[in-house]
Amino acid sequence: MMDFGLTEEQRAILDSIDRMMAAHLPPERAQAYDALGECPPDLLRHFGELGLLAIPFPARFGGLDGDWGTVTLVQERLGYHAAIAASLYSITVDFGGMSLLAYGSPAQQDALLPPLIRGEAQFSLALSEPGAGTDAAALITRAERTATGWRINGRKTWISAADTAAFLVTVCRTERGSTGRAGISILLVPPDSKGIHMTRLHKLGNNSLTSWDIAFDDVEVPGDALMGEEGNGFRHVMSTLQYSRSGQAANAVGQAQAAVDIALDHARERIQFGKPLTQFQVLRHRLVDMQNRVDQARLILYRLAWLMTTGQPCRREAAQAKVLASETLAAVAAEGMQILASTGYASESRMNRILRDSRLYLFGEGANDMLRDQMAREMGIAER
Repeated sequence: MMDFGLTEEQRAILDSIDRMMAAHLPPERAQAYDALGECPPDLLRHFGELGLLAIPFPARFGGLDGDWGTVTLVQERLGYHAAIAASLYSITVDFGGMSLLAYGSPAQQDALLPPLIRGEAQFSLALSEPGAGTDAAALITRAERTATGWRINGRKTWISAADTAAFLVTVCRTERGSTGRAGISILLVPPDSKGIHMTRLHKLGNNSLTSWDIAFDDVEVPGDALMGEEGNGFRHVMSTLQYSRSGQAANAVGQAQAAVDIALDHARERIQFGKPLTQFQVLRHRLVDMQNRVDQARLILYRLAWLMTTGQPCRREAAQAKVLASETLAAVAAEGMQILASTGYASESRMNRILRDSRLYLFGEGANDMLRDQMAREMGIAER
């Protein structure tokens, strides 16, 4: 049976996150960074100092041998304070660290996991292309063998935090003439490599999490840049998707709870027709329904964390948690905006930012429509 109680250690971790975020990224500062389109500096280092990045990794790398339930609690609490905090944590741990742990070479693990755990190195997944988004197997970026390593040509787009990454975890086609899932490999590419040209992409929300279009023009990397087995890169990437989908779901649940709390505080304080908004039944019920949705998404998320911690298969559950959490966030953000009305519509309102940011989660980490089809295949009601 799952235990929903928090350990004393988990409570202490969440308290430390609250203090750290209050000191280094309070709501008004997060709003300012969003307006500037900048990622808060030193945030990753603060994560490292608190030991947050160490939780899921083995002690031999400086980790804490923690469980995924604790990681989920951390990401949810970070999302509650600011989307960028949970996103940066997810990119570093879910994409970078868990990929290194799952299929990085011993030399790559020894060299890269300790600085990642200390908050000194962040990784970005360079997977999406103009013609390959949710259909990742449609990628065409190529890497060809050279006398000393690999030469990469192609283009990646919507790559998060590529400008601050120690390495781009770059998914390429390495087998000439291959199509679909076959002949794909993963290479670790420094973003300052000769032949890389990055263009910033501007967007509706999540502005502190920078996004980039990246051109690879005869980019040379050494032979030891190969991560995992040559030709088996697609399976490698798919094997760790539960981590990033879990992280995105936790981020969404945290933001959704923040939206409910903001709307509730406003409804208690806002006086209309001589009484607070909470005295109007229609608004009380709306707030209750918002909290109901968040609690339901949280339960699904925690079950996923339990499955991951206990080493059980969870492809369907990871997709389910991501879909339910993202749609919950979008729904409660819209309801929260309705309750706050003009106060929420103002550009300086946090509800404004949550509403804008929420759209990404409906298609990031796989469009929800396609994930529903994946769940149908896992349930045996659609062809694999």
